[in-house]
Amino acid sequence: MRNSICRSVLFASAGLMLVIGAWAQQNSAPPKHAPVSTDLAFTYTAERGEQAPGNCGCFWLQGFGVDAGLTFWKGLAIAASFNSGHASNIAPGVNLSKVQFAAGPRYTYTAWTGRDAAANRRLQLFGQGLFGGVHAYNGAFPGSSGVVTSAGSFDLEAGGGLNLFFSKALGVRLLEADYVRTSLPNNASNTQNDMRLAFGITWHIGH
Repeated sequence: MRNSICRSVLFASAGLMLVIGAWAQQNSAPPKHAPVSTDLAFTYTAERGEQAPGNCGCFWLQGFGVDAGLTFWKGLAIAASFNSGHASNIAPGVNLSKVQFAAGPRYTYTAWTGRDAAANRRLQLFGQGLFGGVHAYNGAFPGSSGVVTSAGSFDLEAGGGLNLFFSKALGVRLLEADYVRTSLPNNASNTQNDMRLAFGITWHIGH
């Protein structure tokens, strides 16, 4: 009886191994991967700031930005951005310059595509949430230990924009709007809640 059970188990195991082997051969072909593409943009930027929250000594930093996105699955991407800005006389005799770097997730949705001869034309909307750091310099940053001319902090950026492509590769960034939060010393809440606007040109590489 025991030998019969053992033979049954062996036969069943052999049959299962054959089935698994056949299934493995059928699925041995490499899986199809979603197409990967890259986007690169160069923009002019204007960022609205204030000397301290609720005290609108408002000013605009002007500069340039560079950002890139690596799209890996159905509009989902990892994005990174670099932005710089400068404002003169935000207070008597006080200027401000800063550079920011941030990275995080981005989602892009194609809202419109052309037809026939204009098939490569398309309008894209994207949204993103980026995290990084900011370095501000050539300014005045009051704190508990006195006033310093440079400072750094965590940087949070959330927003989105529109890209209009005239060909498969070349397009314009019609508008990008981002909320920018930093924590530079200002002798008040030590937080900044800015709005940054940008527009420029963009390139698309890949599918």
